[in-house]
Amino acid sequence: MSEKPSEERGALITAERFEALIRESMDLGIAFDFRVEELAWGFARLRLHASEQHLRPGGTVSGPTLFTLADTALYAAVLACVGDAPLTVTTDMTIHFLRRPPHADLIATARVLKAGRTLLYGEIEISSTAREGVVCHATGSYARPLGPSGGA
Repeated sequence: MSEKPSEERGALITAERFEALIRESMDLGIAFDFRVEELAWGFARLRLHASEQHLRPGGTVSGPTLFTLADTALYAAVLACVGDAPLTVTTDMTIHFLRRPPHADLIATARVLKAGRTLLYGEIEISSTAREGVVCHATGSYARPLGPSGGA
């Protein structure tokens, strides 16, 4: 996955607004201590501070935690393309767990590969600050409702 989209357009939502949207509308900010490290049109990099609650037996970060991080990172990249449109929803997500992620911060890098009028498709790579290589790879799509409440 290339690091950033080739478009020179700026993000249509700020990192601060995205973090607030997640905390206020989905209550994920309490269970998932993540920060947007970078946001550009069709691109997002999020860091999750994995806590004890994110671990499964054996001290590895759980699959549901990785899935939530992947979905949230792609949501950020999608909203960077469409703006503040909270009714944009996940329509599909496929995830592959590649390596055991130890208890450490996780970095999710998401990139929108195709931004259509109503459907956006992208990929996510998650790495751990405690080991080299990608620990998880995912692809997914988001639907953007048309009309005033959907942002289109």
